[in-house]
Amino acid sequence: MRSKCIFLLVLGAITAYYIYLPIPGEIEEKWKLMITDSFFRSLSHLADLSELLGMKDYMGVMMFITIAESVVLVTDERVQVTEEVFDGVQVVVYEPGHGGNGELRRAVIYLHGGGWCLGSSRMGPYDLLARKMVSELDAVVISVEYRLAPAHPFPIPFEDVYRGLRYFLQRHVLARYSVDPGRIAVSGDSAGGNLAAAVAQQLQQDPDQQVALKAQALLYPVLQALDLNTPSYQQNQDMPILPKTLMVRFWSEYFTSDKSLFRAMMTNSHNSPKSAGLLKFVNWSSHLPESFRGAYRYSAPAASVSAAGAAAAAGGDPSRSIPAIADPRASPLLAPDGSLRPLPKAYILTCEYDVLRDDGVMYATRLRQAGVNVTHRHYSAGFHGALMFTVWPADFQIAHRMTEDYVAWLKENL
Repeated sequence: MRSKCIFLLVLGAITAYYIYLPIPGEIEEKWKLMITDSFFRSLSHLADLSELLGMKDYMGVMMFITIAESVVLVTDERVQVTEEVFDGVQVVVYEPGHGGNGELRRAVIYLHGGGWCLGSSRMGPYDLLARKMVSELDAVVISVEYRLAPAHPFPIPFEDVYRGLRYFLQRHVLARYSVDPGRIAVSGDSAGGNLAAAVAQQLQQDPDQQVALKAQALLYPVLQALDLNTPSYQQNQDMPILPKTLMVRFWSEYFTSDKSLFRAMMTNSHNSPKSAGLLKFVNWSSHLPESFRGAYRYSAPAASVSAAGAAAAAGGDPSRSIPAIADPRASPLLAPDGSLRPLPKAYILTCEYDVLRDDGVMYATRLRQAGVNVTHRHYSAGFHGALMFTVWPADFQIAHRMTEDYVAWLKENL
């Protein structure tokens, strides 16, 4: 009996040691976040082991999160749900369940997060968010099921989203869903925020596009791949849900299956001469307000031939090995000022304890400087992915506050 108690005591101590993390005091419901993160870390360790043993690649194992949170999409008395295909792109369409009064509605094109490698519009949190927007905004919500990396690397996810967006913005399609062409927004979280910002920029440059977006709403977006040593990357490199190693893995696998890029990005030595010439657009010493810089000092990432990956190692031109790194469709922060000026009004949500915090803050700064109307909501107690934690057992109060503010902004500005 005594040995059993000792065993249980030791097991409990080991479990507590594994779960416990030094969470900043400002974060609410810390133990809930620790327990949630312990699941993510356990799955990540399993994914690493699986890949090391050659059983299944890392993202293939991590896809369990997407599968586990998937729900059956059903129509109810308030929301009608259909799965459709827009120019070859799968989408989930949410519409008000009532017939309407003949007036045209708002529309939101929503792009899910997951580092371009994970996630689905069919996950419970996204389904709930879409239903909330339909009910509170009397809106049509188009949730795009774009193809995922690493099987479908950049620019395929971007192209899927852009093709689906352009299809929906045709006037006869908008008429089919009773959507007002002047009240359409694009929105997304994390990697979905990246895609939302990128397609908003691309749409402005399309001379054949007749219907324009009225708003863009970006939720803790990832916006640049050139400098992965910003103050927020340094401050939050070990924070739960999205540590630096995972975000860098997402970036590298979005671009290529060559593992050398991951190693170069981890040391911030991945820039080629071409991408280094664009660092002025992501220079946080210029575009980040002093309150976000802390005690960190800026050091520009150096261009490195060795960081260019397999093509450079084989004797190729390092500036051409991974051209996507310097592509604004992958890193919207690289767009010049002239490309930012025509953009629609923006809502940008950032979280203090998020490696991506500075991406969103810098984009808000640059958009304002270009004359764009920007609403920047910064959550001093927020962490990456918080808005999606609205489903038991990972049901955080901050997630509900974020959701309410986000939907209220859409209601007022769309």
